[in-house]
Order: sequence, then C-alpha cells, then structure tokens
Amino acid sequence: MSIEVIVGANWGDEGKGRMVDYFAQNADFVVRYQGGNNAGHTVVNEHGEFKLHLLPSGVFNPGVVNVLGPGMVIDIEALAREIEEITGRGIHPQLMVSDRATICFPFHRMEDAWEEERLGKNAYGSTRRGIAPAYGDRTIKKAIQVGELLYPERLERRVRQVAEWKLLAAERMYGKTAPFTADEMVAWAMEWGGKIRSLIQDTSLVLEEAARQGKRILFEAQLGTLRDLNFGIYPYTTSSCTLAAYAPVGGGLFGFPVDRVVAVVKAFATCVGEGPFVTLMDKANADTLRETAKEYGAATGRPRTIGHFDAVATRWGVRAQGATEVALTKLDSLTGRPSLKICTHYRWRRQLLDRFPLNAVLEEAEPVYEEMPGWSEDISGVRQFRDLPGPARAYVEAIESLIGCPIRYISVGPERSALIIRG
Repeated sequence: MSIEVIVGANWGDEGKGRMVDYFAQNADFVVRYQGGNNAGHTVVNEHGEFKLHLLPSGVFNPGVVNVLGPGMVIDIEALAREIEEITGRGIHPQLMVSDRATICFPFHRMEDAWEEERLGKNAYGSTRRGIAPAYGDRTIKKAIQVGELLYPERLERRVRQVAEWKLLAAERMYGKTAPFTADEMVAWAMEWGGKIRSLIQDTSLVLEEAARQGKRILFEAQLGTLRDLNFGIYPYTTSSCTLAAYAPVGGGLFGFPVDRVVAVVKAFATCVGEGPFVTLMDKANADTLRETAKEYGAATGRPRTIGHFDAVATRWGVRAQGATEVALTKLDSLTGRPSLKICTHYRWRRQLLDRFPLNAVLEEAEPVYEEMPGWSEDISGVRQFRDLPGPARAYVEAIESLIGCPIRYISVGPERSALIIRG
C-alpha cells in the first residue's frame, strides 16, 4: 500500500497536473480532495494537451479510478461538460463522485461576481466561479450535497428552501431583484444531476477497501500553500484547505497514514489573482518570461504575475505541506537569461526576515536577492542531473539548500517524459 499527496508549495499553477499525470502511471486511485473548477491543471502527454478543472489528473491512465472527493465543491454542469469534452477527444476515464461533496449552483456564481463588483478596487481576484459562496454555504449549513441528487423529491424541497433564502439575500445585500427563480434552480439541478448521477458513490467506502487491499492511492491538491484558507495570504486565498494534512479529510480516507508528500514548486515565482507578491519582476523581463513559459491561467486565461524565485515563501510552503520531497518545474523556461535572482530574505522596517509573515508585513516587505549566473544551452532533452549546465545545477542546488527539502524531480518541458529524476 502507498498513500501519496501531490501539492503546490506556492500560489498555485506550479505544475501539479503534470506531476500527478506522471505519478498516476503507477497509481490505482487519484483523488481530488478540495477546490472546484476555479483553477486548472494543464497536462501534456501522448494524447495531447489538456486543461482539467474538476477532473483529477489521473484520467489519462485507463487503469486508474479517479475520485472527486467529499472536500470538493462541484459545479455539476461544468463537470458534465468537462466529461463530454474529454470523452470527445477519445479519453474514457473511470470516475467516481463523492456523495458528500457539495454542489456549486448558478446562484453561487452570481454571488461571487456581485461581491467582487461590490469590493471594487479591494476585490480578492476571484475567478467568479462561485467557489467562495459555495464553501460559505457549507459552513453555515445551507449547501446541497451531491448525494441528494439521488433523492429527487428531497432534492427539490431542499433546493427551493435554499433558493428562497438566496433570493432574499440577493435583494437585501446586492439590490438584485429576482435574478433567478427557484424553478430554474430545481430544473438546473435535475438536468445536470441526471448526467452525473451514475457516478455518485460513497467513495470513502471504496477507498477504505482499496487501502486494505494495499492499493496505491494518490491525492491531488488544487492551488498551493499561499492560497490556503488558513496559512496563505488571507484574505487573498481560496476558500478551502490546500494542505497535504487535509487530504485524508477532503479525500475521505480514514485511519491510513500518508507515506509521501511531493510539493511542486516552479523555478520562478508566478501567481494569478490579488494579494502581496514580494519578488515582482520588472515588466520587460516578466513579459518575456511569461510568453516563453506560457504563463496564463488555465481556468481563466488571465496573464500570471511573474517574479523571481522566492525562497522565503517557498520554504514556508514546503514546511506547511510537510513535504518529504520537491518537484521543481519549468527549469527550461529560464534558459537564455544572463542572470537569475533568488530571494533569500525579506527586509521590513530595518528587520531581516527569513520566515513568511502576515500580509500586514508582506505588503511593505522588500526582497533581498542572491544573484546567480544563467545558462544558454537548451536543456529540454536532458534527463540526468549531471548533464545540466553548471549554472543550472548550481541554481537548483541553491534553491534546495534554501528551502530545506530535497529536490527529487526537475521538469525541463511540459511533456510527461521531460523529467529529470535525482537519486
């Protein structure tokens, strides 16, 4: 038996999808344990290039059972469309959806947009997919569980109750008069629920039996440490726990310890959304690197903010994840840059900080850099660490020393095979 977790150690978009796709070749189950369709995982393999939003990144391996876990909030329309899209490209995955996950409704998307508009310049940078309102409803016991789709009479009664409350809130809080009807929400749930009803199961029961049988289970996170609701750059975070420690809860597997946590880290810093970002790169260099590395959000297409490698943030991210090893992605994207910077500390009001602080400090902090030489050689075909140019090896080793965790995997291209594995 092996239970492993793949997580992000930064702001998200680190390349988790490509790493899950790689590890899934030897897995029996891949389980998404939190989040919704507010972010995406880009996967490039022999089938082509795919952008997944709700589906686990193990869907390309026919022997893998892919589970949408109880910790997720699931837009059932988006899920049905994503399944249709991937099957239309010849991929027919084994799928299960937890009956204890909760549904993200159209009114959640509306609320998300209304709140961002109300906040104006203070907006959180939401993708407006309804994730925060959906998780908020779960907390205050107004959510509809996916399993309720199996009980139509109860489902209709519950949806009407929630819709009435939502309509009242829409009018009182946002001045929106009848932006939807309860009948529309019931019809939406019935239509799209019907398309995924056959996938709904008590997935905890399935996973517990699999663990007892010694199967290999791989948990997949969405976003990264710095977007975690508890330990990220709050309030510019997602609305769920992105940490590996939450995987058994959000995945619904009890009583079996995690064996390995792989934290995925990009070779430079990027983020989508708002919030403090200390190592911001100058515009000219950032624009060039963004195009070279194709740094645009998989879910929204928004250009990612680009920065120099932030060892302070990454050290915090790796520690919060309890990482046993690191996968460093997109090293190849740095080829051709004459020099590279690594932020080793923050400076704040004459203090030198090496621990990631709260936003009150981050918003005023300045980076302290170590500068290193770059390299010009094409490294996309390299498969042994010793064959990398000396400056590339030195850059990796400097990051490894600063974050305090061994770098076991280095990606030098988007393809599944473009990976250096260190002993």
